[in-house]
Order: sequence, then structure tokens, then C-alpha cells
Amino acid sequence: MGAYMKTPPPPPCIELRLGDCIAGMQAMKPRSVDVVVTSPPYNLGIHYSRFDDTARREDYLAWSDRWAAEVCRVLKRRGSFFLNVGAVPANPLLPHQLALRFSELFVLQNTFHWIKSITVETKEGEQISAGHFKPINSPRYVTDCHEYVFHFTKTGDVPVDRLAVGVPYADKSNIARWGHTRGRDKRCRGNAWFVPYQTIKNRAKDRPHPATFPVELAAMCLRLHGVGKRSVVMDPFNGIGHAALAAAECRAGRFVGFDIDADYLREARERLEARGLRVESWES
Repeated sequence: MGAYMKTPPPPPCIELRLGDCIAGMQAMKPRSVDVVVTSPPYNLGIHYSRFDDTARREDYLAWSDRWAAEVCRVLKRRGSFFLNVGAVPANPLLPHQLALRFSELFVLQNTFHWIKSITVETKEGEQISAGHFKPINSPRYVTDCHEYVFHFTKTGDVPVDRLAVGVPYADKSNIARWGHTRGRDKRCRGNAWFVPYQTIKNRAKDRPHPATFPVELAAMCLRLHGVGKRSVVMDPFNGIGHAALAAAECRAGRFVGFDIDADYLREARERLEARGLRVESWES
């Protein structure tokens, strides 16, 4: 008899819903989502095709309160909410203002720094630069090379799988030196995540959305929380579907994404179906 081959779980059922995420989430059952991974509009004047990203600050924060309250309602008690948000040097407080507002609904359990570009110096003195950044020509500010990923939970004590996003030890002697390694060459990555954008040749084709996060960034969030064939993943601001691709990569059971832009959802569907994934879409 041949060796037993474990059948991999089926790809997730992916639901793309055209419509406002607040109304869409209001139609969902309470405590029905395991993980939320999202990056909302930052209100920094980014040119979306169907969203005004230039609201008054208080109006934007009040709107954020409303959609975050719905996330809280649909999130399971032991669920995780990963919020990617950036800033610009002239307006640096937005991520922190959102984190403070959302702390009235959630507990901020971890804060990750998404490093887009970095320069490090080797022991030999060689400087190595990696990643991509948008240069800033300013006499006041330095170029901004990172964004935040806030990990919110309802209780602050949700277990995470740190080694699911772990890295090998640079000093291999630590593998035997520390008992907690149990002989494994893997350690906690920490809260600085270097995830560069992929190099693009044609922006209109390769990145037809003005503010995407990498699929790998979303996948790291899902792996950290831990998802399986019964897990439900949601992105209230689906865009072109990078969180959906991450959910498929991590073999979640179901993904729900909302967006008000039919063109973005069409692009998301095409990208997902190009990978052989089953997609359902409708107006919410």
C-alpha cells in the first residue's frame, strides 16, 4: 500500500460585494468573521476613481468610527483585526489618531512596522539598499519608507503563531543555546516586517489601484493569526483583491470583500479567476 497522501483543503469561497462596506457588514451575522485584514483610504488626497480622499479630518474620523464599529460587531471574540494605515510627513498623526479612536472598541495587541525600503550595513562595511520608495524632495522631511499595521483584538490575549512568520537564526549557535528553540532554526521575526513592493513594468497593468498593500503583507497577518478551512477572512476595502489572494494562499475557508468601485472589483475578479479560484460577486 502506498503512503497516505493528505488531501489539501479546497481553495476558499471568495465573495466580492459591490457596495458600501458599512451597509454590507450590517447585513452580516454578529461574530461571524475570524480575521479582518484591510487598508482603508487614508484621507491623504490619493486619487481613487470613486472615492473622495479629501474629507475634513473630523468627518473622516467619524466615518472610520462607523465602519470600525461594524468590524467589531462581526469579528469573533478571539478574532484579529489587522489595520494597515500610512501617513505623509506633513500629516503624521493620522495612524495614531485612528489607533486611539479604535482603542475604544478594541485592544491594540501588536504594532507592526511595514518596511518598504531599507538600507543596512554589513559587518564588512558594505551598505545594501533594498526595496522601493516614493522619494520626497523637501527641505523639511526625509523620505517616508514605512507604514503601520495595527493588530487589534477584542481581549488583548489572542494567541498568535509567531513562528508561522518566523525567520532563521543568523547565529546558528543560538539553536542549541536556547531551550525554547527545540532544535528548530526559526525565531520570532519581531514587529519590523520588510515586505517590498514587486517591481512593476507597467503601472496601469501591474498596479491599477493607487494604494495597494502587497499580497505577502496580508498573508503574513493571516499566518500570524492562524487560519484554516473553517476560517472566514474579510476586507471591507477590497480594492483589487490582494487580501483575497492572501486568503487563498493561506487556505482560508471563505473570504468576503467589499468595495464601492465596480472597476476595482472587476480587476480583482479577473486576477483571482486567473489563478483558478472560484469567485462569487454581487451588489450588497
